[in-house]
Amino acid sequence: MKRIFIDAAKCDGCKNCVVACMQAHRQDEGTVYTLDLTDIRNESRNHIVLSEDGSYKPIFCRHCDQLECAMSCMSGALVKDPESGHVLYDETKCGSCFMCVMNCPYGVLKADTATRTKVIKCDFCHHDPEGPSCVRACPKQAIYVKEVEE
Repeated sequence: MKRIFIDAAKCDGCKNCVVACMQAHRQDEGTVYTLDLTDIRNESRNHIVLSEDGSYKPIFCRHCDQLECAMSCMSGALVKDPESGHVLYDETKCGSCFMCVMNCPYGVLKADTATRTKVIKCDFCHHDPEGPSCVRACPKQAIYVKEVEE
């Protein structure tokens, strides 16, 4: 089972991971050079926070073993994929109660800005055979994928 891990000490706040995520999930076609960063529909599934001490803290879905988000989802929109171990989101089942947002221990999940009717969350770039775009975009290797046992 593969999981995303963070080495926050290596993060310099460049936000390449954020832009890569936006590019990977954009609705229109195009390259990163044509990505409209002001379009609220192009939301990243991760973000970087500047801590009070001046360090950067990458906030990413951990696809936890103890799924607080999925356990609080009353509609069954969030489930753990038994094969990959990742938390998958089915927008068609979502009741927009956002209990998952309130129960995520890492503060990762959020309501989409455009409609406030669905959850924005990491899908581990399942559509990309090369894996998560955020990991590939990090020049410091502060974000990495590691095989773990369940």
